[in-house]
Amino acid sequence: MHVLIEQLTSTGPVVTDGAWGTQLQQLGLPVGQCPERWNLEHPDRVQQVAQSYVEAGSLIILTNTFGGNRFSLARYGLAEHVRQINQAGVQISLQAAGQQALVFASVGPSGKMLLTGDTTADQLESVFLEQCEVLAEAGADGLVIETMSDLEEALIAVRAAKTTGLPVVACMVFASGRDKDRTLMGNSPEQAAEALSQAGADVVGANCGQGIEGFLSICRRLRTATDRPIWIKPNAGLPQLVDGQVRYSQTPEHFASYVPALLEAGAAFLGGCCGTTPDFIRAIRNQLAQLG
Repeated sequence: MHVLIEQLTSTGPVVTDGAWGTQLQQLGLPVGQCPERWNLEHPDRVQQVAQSYVEAGSLIILTNTFGGNRFSLARYGLAEHVRQINQAGVQISLQAAGQQALVFASVGPSGKMLLTGDTTADQLESVFLEQCEVLAEAGADGLVIETMSDLEEALIAVRAAKTTGLPVVACMVFASGRDKDRTLMGNSPEQAAEALSQAGADVVGANCGQGIEGFLSICRRLRTATDRPIWIKPNAGLPQLVDGQVRYSQTPEHFASYVPALLEAGAAFLGGCCGTTPDFIRAIRNQLAQLG
């Protein structure tokens, strides 16, 4: 395990941040537009999101680089701006973090499917290597491979991230199958935890896909299959369309009420995904304070 991860987890649970996409949308990002473009066009608004999590008490904040790989950016005609977009994303978060938080850069899926022959393992590797190298050069403290639905793609991303020497977090989405406990490709939490650990991930976990209730058993099962710390970032419940707007119904207090059970299930890093806000991070911190 990376020494930085050992240091972070040695004093108890680590509070991460909440959603970025839904927060940027509240600041005016139109649904369907490229969030990463804002690193260049509206850095002040991106920094506002990062800053709000630092102020809420996040000890780790991410970066607005989730779709910062060449394949994802190509959909918006931005494939040649990988370097500028990722550099800016890290710099914005570093500025907001100051001395109060660490910056772990976000690396999301490529948007292409290995299964259908959209791309090859070699192409994916070079795409993830390109992004991870830029994020590391820009000064990120760690890398988070997140919201992965294809374990094979996640493993390629982990191996690419490991070449930087930074700590690597690897998270899958478990929201498929009868019990909503499988990845889109059918992998169980145990299979994912084992494979990601073998690939060299320093932290393994789950994010997105469903509300916090479903994460208890997923967390427990990840814990049984690896000696790595577990990273958990659930959504604020499931999204609903209200008057043409996407809304998440869960309150910060209800979300945070699951914190004791998640800690018991083995979570070491706690935060939120879609629909969560700085208020959710405050609620998590309040719960932890009450637990002493």
